[in-house]
Amino acid sequence: MFYYVVRRIIYIIPISLAVSLVCFLLVHIAPGDPIDAMVAPDTPPVVIEQVRAQFGLDQPLPVQFGIWLAKVVQGDLGNSLIKGRPIAADLLSASANTFILAMTGGLLGVLIGCVFGGIAGVYRGTWIDRVLLGTAVAGVSVPHYWLGMVMVIIFSVNLNLLPAMGAGPGGSTEWAWDWAHIQFLILPSITLCVIPAGLVTRTVRGLVSDIMSQDFITTLRGKGLRRSGIINHVIQNAAPTVLAVIGLQLANLMGGSILVETVFAWPGTGMMLNNAIFQRDIPVLQATTLVLALFFVVLNLVVDLIQTAIDPRIIRR
Repeated sequence: MFYYVVRRIIYIIPISLAVSLVCFLLVHIAPGDPIDAMVAPDTPPVVIEQVRAQFGLDQPLPVQFGIWLAKVVQGDLGNSLIKGRPIAADLLSASANTFILAMTGGLLGVLIGCVFGGIAGVYRGTWIDRVLLGTAVAGVSVPHYWLGMVMVIIFSVNLNLLPAMGAGPGGSTEWAWDWAHIQFLILPSITLCVIPAGLVTRTVRGLVSDIMSQDFITTLRGKGLRRSGIINHVIQNAAPTVLAVIGLQLANLMGGSILVETVFAWPGTGMMLNNAIFQRDIPVLQATTLVLALFFVVLNLVVDLIQTAIDPRIIRR
């Protein structure tokens, strides 16, 4: 087990280097010149070249990547081209807000998915199974941004029950676990949970249905094991696969909440990415994409280790 853990941790090093290279190149492949967002249209070419040299954009891409990576390793994510201040502080605050939203929506989706999927799997072939499976398919098919706008129209505009935008009263971006802030979290987290809830429901339903039809379940029933004991065996067999799906969904929500954050004006990495894209703020794009990608890598590692702890047979595969 120890050597497996060490090997998995070592694998992160080349993966992280590859991720950093991809993050660096992607923003340079995109059309447009970031300098255009920093200078006036009638700026003399000499001044434009001076600005380009100031930010190191006149260097070849390999040199830019080396300089950028060296700073990132030291914890320096650079300065925003638009705001002119360090990115790290803004990104830390935005990442915390996105983490709160992603984990709340993700855990809510996982809870709903496990309950719906388990019930559908146990009652496979019945009307309960068909209703829950149809609900899961509908949840996966609904676009985030459309559902978010519908939620705003119903609960914020028509019923005036919940706030439509922001993360706190008065436009606050500092989070606190009180009702004044939690009410801003309800609509975006419900919107965000729909797709993972549908995916987890379908996964759990298929696993439970398959396990319930296996011979060892029939044997357990023949021995007189209670229903609760049989369900416990089903959970143990389904847990590793379900855990992998849950881990991927939680990681996807960290980087895939840009549309939901934009609809609800949630001050997270999604809003930060959205603004950076339109402003062609390359350092912000690079830093935000890198942090989200590395979070995905680390979360996959954590899921692998938890899977191994639950099912040690994974080491021998």
